Amino acid sequence: MKKLSLLIASAFLFFSANSFAQEDAKGLMEKTIPEMLLKNTVGETINTAQLENDGKPMIISFWATWCTPCKKELNAIHDMYIDWQDETGVRLVAVSIDDQRTASRVVPYVDSKAWEYQILLDPNGDFKRAMGVNNVPHTFLVDGNGKIVYSHNNYAPGDEYELYDHVLELVENKD
Repeated sequence: MKKLSLLIASAFLFFSANSFAQEDAKGLMEKTIPEMLLKNTVGETINTAQLENDGKPMIISFWATWCTPCKKELNAIHDMYIDWQDETGVRLVAVSIDDQRTASRVVPYVDSKAWEYQILLDPNGDFKRAMGVNNVPHTFLVDGNGKIVYSHNNYAPGDEYELYDHVLELVENKD
């Protein structure tokens, strides 16, 4: 009898936690980008709520120089980024969460990879927290109306193709 009670309690906790996690993930979807003031790599202040892409999709990717999967993801996307832009007009904004200790590595790394992305710096993690990012890499897809429509955490080779499929869906559904 104790085993049955324990099994039922475990199942209840599993489904409750799983349901909560799904609701939490859905809760961010269809929301707009929160307003934060961040600096770009040349020291200009950028209001995140005003990030836009002329009605086209935008990718916001949280990363750090010390995060190997982050760099792998952004480098993989870089290899196809010009084609993605030509085909869909998508724009990528890479938000570095490097703190004061590692922030000096951001610009040299970006320059060495010749990334064409807009780079924003979030050294205090304010934007990261506002977007619900717990760990990196964490990638969001924003539709042409400024609504968050997709979110993906972590990176495995090939995830960039799934992301691009979502970008294509947005572009095709807009036409």
